[in-house]
Amino acid sequence: METQEMPITIYSEMTPNPNTMKFVANKMLVGDGVVAEYLNQAEAKGSSLIAESLFVFPFVKGVFITRNFITVSKLADVEWDDITLELRLFIADSLKKNPVVVTSLPEPKAKEGLKEETTSTFEPTITSEVDQQIVDLLEEYVRPAVENDGGAIHFKSFEEGIVTVILKGSCSGCPSSTATLKGGVEQLLRTNLPQVKEVVAEAH
Repeated sequence: METQEMPITIYSEMTPNPNTMKFVANKMLVGDGVVAEYLNQAEAKGSSLIAESLFVFPFVKGVFITRNFITVSKLADVEWDDITLELRLFIADSLKKNPVVVTSLPEPKAKEGLKEETTSTFEPTITSEVDQQIVDLLEEYVRPAVENDGGAIHFKSFEEGIVTVILKGSCSGCPSSTATLKGGVEQLLRTNLPQVKEVVAEAH
């Protein structure tokens, strides 16, 4: 007797960023810890067919994939009411035809002398005990909330009292992310680690 595959359902969810929408699937799309962000069709080519095809829509500015959701960034002059249903149906149909959402991880590319991965399983560089404590706090208290809002946060470095993080997905360019960073993340780290003076986000 054949087992029937569970139909794929997608629901949409607003994020704190008015120009991004989170499209949540009823199954995991990529492995745990895999984060894929594409800012144009060329970046997605050969890495994610669904991301590449989403850029066919002229209003799509960015595609972010992790865990069980896809966050789509749009142009500011287009209303979500006009495009959400179309995107939901398109994503559901694409996932039925292409169950493998991210097929390959591109090679790290140079960006202002730094190694930057568009799509990766993000592994922070830990050089001290304080670095590890910062990563542990971010993983336990911050990452779940940020993912809930359709984004991701990664530790980059800790130097001279300043913690630098990388924001992706809906958090990148979100008007409220600065307030969240200062009011939430900075306060959490400073309360637990007196060595921390400030938290800043690197533009991604």
